Amino acid sequence: MVAAGFPSPAEDHYDGPLDLDKHLIRNPAATYILRVTGWSMRDAGISDGDEIIVDRSLRAADGSIVVAIVDTEFTVKTLRTRPPRLEPANPEFPNIPIPEGGIEIWGVVTTVIHHVFPGASGAR
Repeated sequence: MVAAGFPSPAEDHYDGPLDLDKHLIRNPAATYILRVTGWSMRDAGISDGDEIIVDRSLRAADGSIVVAIVDTEFTVKTLRTRPPRLEPANPEFPNIPIPEGGIEIWGVVTTVIHHVFPGASGAR
């Protein structure tokens, strides 16, 4: 056999197929992927059409980007504890105050999948 071109220098470093679950998901039983709609988290690098990996087993802390349920709707925002609020990462959107009774934090965002090829996200 003879190669028809230049051999790839990456071949020397190939460790086998890439398992994204192993790299991106700590707790498969508590992890979900959600598609984001809207631009309220733009300045945190989360764009309309991106997918986020959310781990429900993680404990949210001040500064965590979380998925929360507010008035029966899911939203992704940064959790702030003083004063308690959900904070967008876009100045065009208002903070969401957290009432004394609290809100349900559905999970903590661990990863953002941002598609750069048009149509790669599957969005139509």
